[in-house]
Amino acid sequence: MLLASNGCSKNSETNTSGAGDGDSLLIGEIAPMTGSEATFGVSTHRGIELAFEQINGSGGIKGKKLKLQTMDNQGKTDEAALAATKLITQSKVIAILAEPTSGRTLAIAPLAQRYKIPLISSSATNPRVTEVGDYIFRVCFIDPFQGPVISRFIYATKHLKNIAILTDMKSDYSVSLSEIFESHFKNQGGKIVAKQSYAAGDVDFKAQLTALRNDKPDGIFIPGYYTEVGLIARQAKELGITVPLFGGDGWDSPKLAEIAGASINGSFFANHYSADDPSPVTQQFIKDYKSRYGDIPDGMAAMGFDSAQVLAQALKRAENFSGDAIRASLASTKDHSGVTGTFSMDANRNPSKSAVMLEVQNGKFNFIAKISPKDL
Repeated sequence: MLLASNGCSKNSETNTSGAGDGDSLLIGEIAPMTGSEATFGVSTHRGIELAFEQINGSGGIKGKKLKLQTMDNQGKTDEAALAATKLITQSKVIAILAEPTSGRTLAIAPLAQRYKIPLISSSATNPRVTEVGDYIFRVCFIDPFQGPVISRFIYATKHLKNIAILTDMKSDYSVSLSEIFESHFKNQGGKIVAKQSYAAGDVDFKAQLTALRNDKPDGIFIPGYYTEVGLIARQAKELGITVPLFGGDGWDSPKLAEIAGASINGSFFANHYSADDPSPVTQQFIKDYKSRYGDIPDGMAAMGFDSAQVLAQALKRAENFSGDAIRASLASTKDHSGVTGTFSMDANRNPSKSAVMLEVQNGKFNFIAKISPKDL
């Protein structure tokens, strides 16, 4: 992938069709290709790229090939907003696939809504994302579902009653998921025995962990991103904390185990997909991805692939390629058979779908349970 300097952002264009502008449909992508959550961006991009290659290889959309223009926001909110402005006002994209994280999606979404450019987030779970407006969609579950999934697993499956919470106060994702988890856990009869906080970019968590250890929780819930979670797990082990750690989909990265080592073994997190899923759609995706990139796809790659496929199907159904026509077609998405499950868009442009619970063991994310909305 060619990355070239582009002012405030890095820019790459992937056009597997070789077609000119008149024969292609330009789609924007905004993701952290570099920075602290770079694996989120790279994996999501690969999923989208693979989907576009397959779609173009099968004839494209109504005789036109999909062309992808990818903007690296470097993991920065202001860069994400600038990238969205460039894609919309200069490149004239017809839709945007963005962003893996909630905070940066919330910076991009108002711009897409203002200019009436449909936006699909692959994995931004904060409920406020689609509340921005009717041009904003996602293909992932949302935190009001993810929080209860984790809470139920801890309370009813692991039978742990006293939990501590460690929250990244700079992250919209972490704050939202913490609040939802706490409310649901208490409603089940559980007790939150302690709460501590940190900020993205921190590297020393021993003061918070020592305070949590003194309150003797049965487990610690850490709804953060893999970079900090890996360090937290290592330092918890150094302090003699042996209770299991629990988290959400922000843990999903091969870097988690690289950073944490064996310290993260026996911990659990919720995710959108498991490579152990026997679904033919999922297994074909894994086969194709491994052939293309040489490794097993993570959940971010799967969500990127699904977001691209949902957009492609909407483009095929749309009366034309105007923002309004694409928006209406996306809203009509029903029974889409994706890598991360079969789902339809609800009235708020969120999909109703299942989640999985995974256990970390020796660098692998092992399937433990699948929870659907009806299970709650």
